[in-house]
Amino acid sequence: MKKVFAMFAICGMMFAAVACGNKAESTEETVEETMEQVEETTEEVVEEVEESVEEAADTLSQEGAE
Repeated sequence: MKKVFAMFAICGMMFAAVACGNKAESTEETVEETMEQVEETTEEVVEEVEESVEEAADTLSQEGAE
């Protein structure tokens, strides 16, 4: 009976190791995808802010010229 229990324990540990290993890989992929999305979004926001600042500067310079 002890041998059967030990075999079940070993199988359980192996299953847990495999299951956790797959989660680690998918987590790494998810982190990489999220980082790429954050970088793209950040670049888009920076471009939009720069355009807004340029437009505001143009508007102020036109108002100042009048």
